[in-house]
Amino acid sequence: MTLRIPLSDLDYGEEEEAAVLEVLHSRWLTMGAVTQEFEREFASLCGVKYAFAVANGTVALHLACLAAGIGRGDEVIVPALTFVATANAVLYTGAEVRFAEIGGAEDLNISPEDIERRITPRTKAILVVHYGGYPCRMGEIMAAARRHGLVVLEDAAHAPGALLDGRALGAWGSAGCFSFFSNKNLAVGEGGMVVTNREDYAERLKVLRSHGMTTLTWDRHQGHAFSYDVTALGYNYRIDEIRSALGRVQLAKLEKNNARRKALVERYRAGLQEAGLEGVSMPFGAAPGRPAYHIAPVLLPENADRQAFMTAMRGQGIQTSIHYPPVHLFSYYRQRFPGLSLPVTEAAAAREVTLPLYPSMRDEDVDEVLRAAREALAAAQTQPLAGV
Repeated sequence: MTLRIPLSDLDYGEEEEAAVLEVLHSRWLTMGAVTQEFEREFASLCGVKYAFAVANGTVALHLACLAAGIGRGDEVIVPALTFVATANAVLYTGAEVRFAEIGGAEDLNISPEDIERRITPRTKAILVVHYGGYPCRMGEIMAAARRHGLVVLEDAAHAPGALLDGRALGAWGSAGCFSFFSNKNLAVGEGGMVVTNREDYAERLKVLRSHGMTTLTWDRHQGHAFSYDVTALGYNYRIDEIRSALGRVQLAKLEKNNARRKALVERYRAGLQEAGLEGVSMPFGAAPGRPAYHIAPVLLPENADRQAFMTAMRGQGIQTSIHYPPVHLFSYYRQRFPGLSLPVTEAAAAREVTLPLYPSMRDEDVDEVLRAAREALAAAQTQPLAGV
């Protein structure tokens, strides 16, 4: 079946092509001057002092955890409703995760109240995820962190350009982590960024990103250094100039594209009832701040067969997805945390379906998705809704 409306799509054109060709003509492909410009521009977007471009969002999370001094014997509170990389990055350090509940069907972000319940004497940090680019309740979370002496890190993979109370998501905690995967608001294929205002974090990130070396290949190429020392057990987590060039072009489009995403989400939200999709809800109706609108999640009625719904949508040429299977239910994590139950997270996650959303979507595409969803829902409902 050929897809008529994909889940996501790139906003790429001649500007991206020209940026890549300029790098190729420069004859310098590894991390260098283009990456430095990308970092400066991204730091400006976030209103922070430091930004470090890296190979992908997962290593951004890993580096942030290392910069925070997280390690064996520590615990980090994370939501279970996230991509598995959020939890994996904590485990890479030797620390342990403690999964927390989300706010509920309307708020798919981590619950500040449940964070408080999960804190133990071993808790070192809270790693929040701004699900879908919608801000977590950062005021409450930061207050809890101060009370308990905890570090706050942000998984802002969905949230470039998003604001809360005038402050960029990613700039609230000690470090913020972004992903530039192909379906993200700022897409380069693979890539990521760590941002921070802390000089001590910046020093660690700079060294750990590139093998623990005191100078970079670009520094030596420029004649600014002739040798190097290795001062830490670092990693090869560098980005390259081609992806940084793409990132700069995408960054210039970000505000316009996020605004378009907002308009499309508002059309989805307004059209849900008009399309006759009773029982289907769209979370974050009262989201604070300025979200990034990365994805368009909806929750199906409890009596709907999600797989049947998604299959029916696919049959009409419309791609959907799930964000996310809760991390604690994956086989590896079930073995690690046997018997762990997060009923609020599990109930919402079981009903969630992600509808198509990307800047080049037309208004009529949204209308077509809603029309197809009405038919798919009728085929997927296994019993009448209570009271209907």
